[in-house]
Amino acid sequence: NTINFLFLVCYRALIFPLLIREGKPTPFFTFVLALLFCVFNGYLQGRSLTTYATYPPGWLGDPLFITGFLGWLIGMAINIHSDHILRNLRKPGETGYKIPRGGMFEYVSGANFFGEILEWFGFALACCTIESLAFALCTLFILCSRARQHHK
Repeated sequence: NTINFLFLVCYRALIFPLLIREGKPTPFFTFVLALLFCVFNGYLQGRSLTTYATYPPGWLGDPLFITGFLGWLIGMAINIHSDHILRNLRKPGETGYKIPRGGMFEYVSGANFFGEILEWFGFALACCTIESLAFALCTLFILCSRARQHHK
């Protein structure tokens, strides 16, 4: 679980930003708030999993863990694929609004948000900690709001 969490954080914090070609500048205050949130969440998740969470023998074979892990894996694949589609919407120098097509965008307008929500709820189910559930719920509320804005 800790390795899954670290992979997600590394992808979102290090790999994804390097793949973006061009984008709108992020206000510094927004950057600082996001950084503080990620640091606090990372501490909570890491501390919870390494210090307080205890799992019975055979937990990795438990249906809750397996279902959560599969949810996390499918959500991550949807998220990464959707990010790829979004990054490649416009050719270099092109401007204007484009509607993403392909992948989960055929079923939901915020496929990247859907994938990330699925990731964190899968993670929460696999971990079965209050901290992972709290983060999944925060992600749901924040990303549903952003998805609604993007849909409009």
